[in-house]
Amino acid sequence: MNISFAKLDLPKKGAYAVFAAQRGELSPSAKAADKKTKGALSRAAKHAGFKGEKGQTVALAAPGGLDADRLILVGLGPVKQLGALDFERLGAKLYGKLAASGDRQLSIAVDDIEGLGIETSEAAARLAAGVKLRSYRFDRYRTKEPKSKKPTLKKTVIMADAPGAARNAFRGLDQVISGVFLTRDLVSEPANVLHPESFAERIAALEEDGIKVTVLGEKQMAKLGMGALLGVGQGSEKESKLAVMEWNGVPDGEGGAPVALVGKGVTFDTGGISLKPGAGMEQMKWDMGGAGIVVGAMKALAAREAKAHVVGIVGLVENMPSHNAQRPGDVVTSADGQTIEVINTDAEGRLVLADALWYAQEEYKPQAIIDLATLTGAMIISLGHEYAGFFTDSDTLADQLNAAAAATGDRVWRLPLHENYDKLINSPIADMKNVGPRGAGSITAAQFLKRFIKKVDWAHIDVAGMVWDDKDGPLYEKGATGYGVRLLDRWVAENHEQDD
Repeated sequence: MNISFAKLDLPKKGAYAVFAAQRGELSPSAKAADKKTKGALSRAAKHAGFKGEKGQTVALAAPGGLDADRLILVGLGPVKQLGALDFERLGAKLYGKLAASGDRQLSIAVDDIEGLGIETSEAAARLAAGVKLRSYRFDRYRTKEPKSKKPTLKKTVIMADAPGAARNAFRGLDQVISGVFLTRDLVSEPANVLHPESFAERIAALEEDGIKVTVLGEKQMAKLGMGALLGVGQGSEKESKLAVMEWNGVPDGEGGAPVALVGKGVTFDTGGISLKPGAGMEQMKWDMGGAGIVVGAMKALAAREAKAHVVGIVGLVENMPSHNAQRPGDVVTSADGQTIEVINTDAEGRLVLADALWYAQEEYKPQAIIDLATLTGAMIISLGHEYAGFFTDSDTLADQLNAAAAATGDRVWRLPLHENYDKLINSPIADMKNVGPRGAGSITAAQFLKRFIKKVDWAHIDVAGMVWDDKDGPLYEKGATGYGVRLLDRWVAENHEQDD
């Protein structure tokens, strides 16, 4: 999607969108368009029962008096209540409505409206961000898609009194969106294309963005004692990897201890010997969603040259059944020396994270850690596809994540940690077992991870219900959502980035 910014003017072609507040009060540009069409816009609004409610639209094709091919009136609702995320959704809705309409260009007039809750330039930038986010499609493998289903809309012009200010406000958003798109690409790829080795190669390409990348193979991990991670991948022909990304945007490379982002990267999860049911197993290509989020976040931070020191670490494995696969009842030893009885080989993500978390602490001594994983189906039972659940003992970190979620729309909900849940994963023959009873499955998984955290602020985010959607969302086409990239970027920006 080509997005540009220009002064307010009547467009010469394509679709033209103007706004109206609650009760149908037209914006200045909408009034001008109505005048040019000799009242056709206001008459159409009246006959359609248009009340200016947020997201409500009415359209005129080939409007007389205008050069535009289509005129669209969009409701804003109560303007005082509008925030940045509302404008993103409005932009995305406009794109979704016009994507395959035949129009190649969309022009959106953003006026100074009395009582608007945010700056006009910010509103314009957020509209552009919404259009950009919604325009993403993963069509790499579509070879015979009917032309009627392919998007025709290629260009969006955001018009405002101060286009330069809007352009500047959009620049940072667009840089973060590049990370969102990378995450969507990774999560969308089939497992025969994206496996631990090829995933590591894609991560290595981030060196072009100024990120230092180190990839450990199985021999290196074995020397470090990463028996938990290696046990998961031992049934696959694909070699397991640990990929480390370091971005140090602090002036002169100073910045002290970094913050660490750790992700589960199970590129396909059959469940191993504890084989999953066949129905729906194809979706397990996105069991690397936590790693995808971390990689996208690192891309975003580098793209906008964040003045922060951040390390991203992802454990990349494929969980397959074979003659060499890990068995239920096996005992493995993690890199920090703790032993784990493997009760269920389908509870593999926490084993991968255990060694990745150890490596983050051992090598980088971070001041804070956030790990992300499509860890438990129980999280979807608890929160559906509306919130990611998170766990932390730090109220400060919890407040920071809640604030970042509110600002980005990547919603999170805090769940408890408690010693009573921790007891449920005690093993009679090892230090712990990798699953507890059926109840509180997401909590016992978090308690498992907590056993590998030393004296550092830490949060675990279970994104099982958030990385993929079987239906269109407000800012994405059905498929990979890109959830979490903006959340992490905002968290870093607000809490760990140096001022200019």
